[in-house]
Amino acid sequence: MDPPTAALVVPKLNVVLITVDALRADMPWQGYPRDIAPHLTALANSSVTYSRAYSVSSYTAMSIAGLLSGRYPSELERSGYFFSAYPEEVTFFPELLQAAGVRTLGAHAHFYFDTKSGFRQGFDDYRIVQGISSDRTAAREVTSPQHLALALDMLGNQANTNGQFFSWFHFLDPHDIYFAHEGIKFGAKPRDRYDGEVFFTDQHLGKLFDFIRSQPWGERTAIIVTADHGEAFGEHRMVRHGFELWDPLTHVPLIIQLPGVAAKRIDVPRSDIDLAPTILELMGVRAPSNFQGTSLVSEVRGTQAPEPRDVVLDLPRTSDSFRRRALIHDSYKLIAYDDDFRFEGYDLATDPDEKVDLRKSNPAVFESLKARYLEHIKRIHEVCPKMRDRLKGKRREKPC
Repeated sequence: MDPPTAALVVPKLNVVLITVDALRADMPWQGYPRDIAPHLTALANSSVTYSRAYSVSSYTAMSIAGLLSGRYPSELERSGYFFSAYPEEVTFFPELLQAAGVRTLGAHAHFYFDTKSGFRQGFDDYRIVQGISSDRTAAREVTSPQHLALALDMLGNQANTNGQFFSWFHFLDPHDIYFAHEGIKFGAKPRDRYDGEVFFTDQHLGKLFDFIRSQPWGERTAIIVTADHGEAFGEHRMVRHGFELWDPLTHVPLIIQLPGVAAKRIDVPRSDIDLAPTILELMGVRAPSNFQGTSLVSEVRGTQAPEPRDVVLDLPRTSDSFRRRALIHDSYKLIAYDDDFRFEGYDLATDPDEKVDLRKSNPAVFESLKARYLEHIKRIHEVCPKMRDRLKGKRREKPC
C-alpha cells in the first residue's frame, strides 16, 4: 500500500491588489492591436489571466463596495446617493485581515476614497493623494506620479512590510478627463486619448512592479490587477461608464500572479466579487459564510480545474440611476431592467456587441436564461438604502 500523500502546505502570502479605474478588457494581452500597456502585458504574460472577468457593477461606488465586501452592493447598508456612503456596519475584507494581525495599507487618488465612501475601514495605513479636487463629474488632476510615490513610501516602510501585509492601490488616470502626456500620442479621438492615459498609468505601474520584485518580501507576494469597471466609446450610444451593464462597461481585465504558479489563461466567466475570498485564502484567513463570491485560489494554482459558474452583475437603484442586473451564463448574457420589468438576452460568442436580442432570435434560450436569473437573485438579500425618497424610478409598493 502506498503511503498517504502529505497535504499540500501553502505558505501565507502578502497580497498587492491594484485596481485601475475604467480599464477596459480589450488590452494588448487580449488582442488589442495597440501596445498601450507594455508593463501590464508583461505581467499578464507571466501570470494567470481571466479572459472573461467582470466587475461587480458599472461604476466605482458600487463595484468597489462589492469587491471589498464579497457581497452584492444591493445587500449593503448604504446611502441612496449615486456616490454611496457605506457605514461602519458594513464589513469589508481588510477589516478581517486586520483582525487576524495582517498589516493593511491603502493609497488612492480621488476624494470619494477619503472619508465619504467608508472604504477606509480596516486599514492601518491609508492615504489620499494631496491637492485633488472634489469634482463629482470627472478626474481633473493627473495623479499617477504622486500615487506611485505614496505606494513606494508605504511599501518601503519596514514597519508596514516587516510581517505579512495587504496593500490596495486604485490608480485613477484612465478615468475621464483623458489628459495628454508628453511623448505619448495615439491620436485625438476619445479612445486615442484614453489609450494615452492607459499608457501613462502603465509606466507608473511598471515602476511599482519593479519595486515589488526588488524587495526581500517580493518572492512571497501575490499581485492582483483588475478594474472597477470598463469604459464606453460610443457602444450602445454611451460614453464613459455607469447607468447600464453592457459589456464595455463591465468586462474587465483580471491578472493574478502567484509565486511559483505558471502562466495560463482561464476562459470561464468570473467576477471581482470572487476576489475577497481569494485574497483571504491566500493570506490564511477564513472567509465569512455570507460572501457571495468563490475563492479562485485552487483554479489559479491548478489544483482544481475551473468549473463553469454563473456571474451576476448588480447595479442598485440610486438617486441618479435605475436598477439594473445581469446574468452571465456560459456565452449568454441576460440584462434585467428596473425591478425585473423587462429583459434582454444576448449570445456573446456570436454577438459580442450585444445587438441581437435572444427574445426574438432564440426564445427558448432566452426563457432558460430568465429562469436561471430569477433563481439566482433569490440569493441577493436586498437592503433598502437611506434617503429612499430620492431613489430613481422608485415604486411606492417597493421602494428598493
